[in-house]
This record gives sequence, structure tokens and C-alpha cells, in this order.
Amino acid sequence: MNMRHTFLAGLIVLAGVTAASTQSPEWSQWRGSKRDGVTSFVPPATWPERPRQVWKVNAGIGHSSPVVSGNSVYLMSRVGEQEAVTSFDVATGARRWQQTYDAPYQVNPAATAHGKGPKSTLLIDRGRVYALGISGILSAFDAASGKPSWRHDFKKEFATTSPEFGTSMSPIIDGELLIAHVGGSDGAIVGFDRTTGAQKWSWKGDGAAYASPVIASFGGARHLITQTKSNLVGLAPADGRLLWKIPFTTEYEQNIITPVVSDGLLIYSGISKPTAAVRVAQDGGGWKTQPVWENPEIPMYMSSPVAVGGVLYGLTHRNRGQFFAVDVKTGKTLWTSPPRQGENAALVAAGQVIIATTTEGELAGLPQGRTAFDPGKKYTVGESPIWAHPAFTPGGILIKDAETLSMWSVK
Repeated sequence: MNMRHTFLAGLIVLAGVTAASTQSPEWSQWRGSKRDGVTSFVPPATWPERPRQVWKVNAGIGHSSPVVSGNSVYLMSRVGEQEAVTSFDVATGARRWQQTYDAPYQVNPAATAHGKGPKSTLLIDRGRVYALGISGILSAFDAASGKPSWRHDFKKEFATTSPEFGTSMSPIIDGELLIAHVGGSDGAIVGFDRTTGAQKWSWKGDGAAYASPVIASFGGARHLITQTKSNLVGLAPADGRLLWKIPFTTEYEQNIITPVVSDGLLIYSGISKPTAAVRVAQDGGGWKTQPVWENPEIPMYMSSPVAVGGVLYGLTHRNRGQFFAVDVKTGKTLWTSPPRQGENAALVAAGQVIIATTTEGELAGLPQGRTAFDPGKKYTVGESPIWAHPAFTPGGILIKDAETLSMWSVK
């Protein structure tokens, strides 16, 4: 089926952009450098009649998002029965290096339309590229040359499977540790030495789901927060100790949403579940979570929200996809868009615009605001559904569709 791929851009960028926003964006991991869906990319004050395609390359299949570091773009994809990690020149799209490894994978029949992946996003840190494939192969490569540094195949090493619909969590770095939730229902959250790949700690309190972790500070302590198979958990990132957990289950055990921390609140959701906010607080020698609000109007399935300016923007799966804005402090719905916006959307805050790619093949620029949904202007730039997040460079916006990677300039 041919899919429209349009770019709806916010028409106005408000004044007062901070000095930090003028710096070159570094989109080095899942949802950006801070894993919060916020970029320092500055949209133009006046949008062109049409965006300009700077370059486009065939990049392999899959839904892994591109990442950017310096003058290089990195992408994980599938080529036949191998997974590939490729480095491209950010200015031209020319391939610098590619590493492949065998990664046969049998798709669950219920996920046939999503293909064989990969789904996890690469991570770039201090000269290394880290990749977690759909079947659970965790690898490290030299970012400059592509030379492999180390690898774990958890199916072979630990006799564990991947989640039922394939691995999609994206690893995170904390100091000298690379942290990933590996395996399936019998899996574990594991801290690895980022340089050698040696295992440093392991938490086996619940199996893996499809969510990616974030790290946030509460009460002067740092918490690794993620959705597991049946819980929302907070671990000590240094040693994997369980600090707290909230029982949380969804249909078909599909916990997917990346948690969001804003204004001291931890916000989470899941398919057919209310979006909820809790406060994480010290309780004697331990920790507790205190419910603050729930909003049953805006459950979220696969699309992780973004919080800026005291407003949470996201896509609910209700009514075949509706964008929404919610007050972070109270949980009150501020507005919802018309229905049928798409099965999924990847949201990014850029300046005063929320940019969202959707599985309807659209890239929507929604002006930030508390009063009403405003879709802005549209551009047609392709014909493929998009599951991956866009990535940002000083020269434009990177789009990964089903098989291609392209750079678009809106200046």
C-alpha cells in the first residue's frame, strides 16, 4: 500500500531561544543526547515552500533510529539474514564503513508486518558504537573504523530468548557501565563494562519488555527507570539494586513506553492504561512512589511522549491515533487532535515546535501550545511508513523509513 509521507511544520518559532539551542545538536542515542526527545535543532523562522532532499541512500530494512555524532551518522539495519551497523557521512550520505554479523530471526506471526527488525537504536559514547540486535546480540564497535570491540550473543551464552516480538529496548550508558535489559521473560537488566563487555551486575527480578530506560535523580539519588514485563522499576544504576517498583501489566505483556521525568514527576503509560504520574520519595531507609494523577483519556501504546514547558505532548492509540497535550502538574487534558493520525508517532521537541513522524508516513510539526491542536504546514517527502525516530543535524532532519535513510533541509 502506498503511504503518504508528509512534513507538517509549525509556522512560528517564538523568540527567546537559549544560547544552548544554537549549538550543533548531538543525537547520540535513543530519543536524543538526554533520552528525553528534546533537540537543540532550531527550526527556521520562515518555512520554505518545499523541503530540500539533501541525500538519500538505501540503508537496509528495520526500524532502528539513526544517531549522529560529529560528522557521522550511524544506523543499524538488516541485510538478508545479517544485521548491519553502518557509518555514513552526515553531509553526503556516503558510506564510511559497515560491519555485518549473522542474525537469523523468526518473526512472531502477529508481528509479521513489522518485519525482522532491528528495532533497538544504537548508542554512541566516547568513540564506541553499541548495538543490541532483535535476537539479543549485543555488540560494541570502534566508531571511527568500525572495528569490533566485543560481543555477547545471549541466546548462545545464557540460553535465553528475546522478547516475544523481538528486542526493541535501547541500551544506556552510565559512567563506565553499559546497561541493557537482555533476554525475554527469563531475562535480566545487566550492567556491562563499556570497554570490555564484562558483566558487572545483574538484576533478575522481572523479564524484559520493549521499553528503554532513562536515568533521573530523586531525593539526591540516581535511579535507572524502565518498564519491565510486569512492572515499572527503579534500580540503582551503579550496582543494580532494586529501589522501588510499581506493578504494571498491559495486554499481551507489551510494556513499551519510555518513562518521562518532568517537574519532579515520573510519568508512564501503556496500552489501554491511564497515563499516570507519581512522585518518587525517600521512605526511611528506602524509597516509595506516591500517586499524583491519572488520566484515562490518553493511554499510550508504543509512542513515548515528550515534556516541555510544563506540557506533556504525545500520541494516544485511541481513535486510531490522536495527538494530545496534558498539563504536567495536574494531568488535565489541554487538547486532542482529530482522530486517525497514525498507529504510532515519534515525538521530538525542537525550539517551539513538536516534530512527530508517524506510521501514516507523515512528519508533523505541531506548534507547542496549551490551547488547541494546530497542524501547521505540510510537505510531501516520501512514500513509506515511518517507525523510527527522526534525528537531527545542523544541516537538517534525518528520516529512516522502511528501507532508506534520507536527509532533509527545511532552511
